[in-house]
Amino acid sequence: MRAIALMFMLLPQWATAGAAVASRTLPAGTVISAEDVTLAPDQAGGIEDITQIVGQQLRVMVYEGRRIDPSALTEPTLIGRNQLVTLTYEKAALRIETEGRALSAGKVGQIIRVLNSSSRVTVSGRVAPDGSVIVQNN
Repeated sequence: MRAIALMFMLLPQWATAGAAVASRTLPAGTVISAEDVTLAPDQAGGIEDITQIVGQQLRVMVYEGRRIDPSALTEPTLIGRNQLVTLTYEKAALRIETEGRALSAGKVGQIIRVLNSSSRVTVSGRVAPDGSVIVQNN
C-alpha cells in the first residue's frame, strides 16, 4: 500500500494557474472592471490573466464565484440604439459634421444606420473609436 502511495506522489503533477471568477454577480451587458473579477487558484481552465478581460462586455449573466468563460465576452458596445451621435464626412480638405440618431447599437468598426437629424435621411457609417460615425462615399 505504501509503495502505491509513494508511486502516486512521484508522478508529475499538473500546475494550474487558476481562472478568473466573478467577485460579485455580474448582469449581462456589464463592462468588466478590475474590481469585478478575482483569480481563483482552485478553478481550472478559463482565463488565467485578469488583464485580458478588463474592458470586455459580458453577453450573459455570471454569478458570484463562477468562472468567467471566454465565450461569454465580447467587445463593448460604444453606441446605443437611439443615442445621439456625431456624423462625420471627410474628403480631402472638406469635413462636414452634423448630429444624428443611431438606429441600432454598434461596436467600434461596425457599420450602423443613422438618421441625419437635419435632413431626416438615413445613412450608413462605421463607428469610430471616439464614438462618432464616419460616413463613406457611395
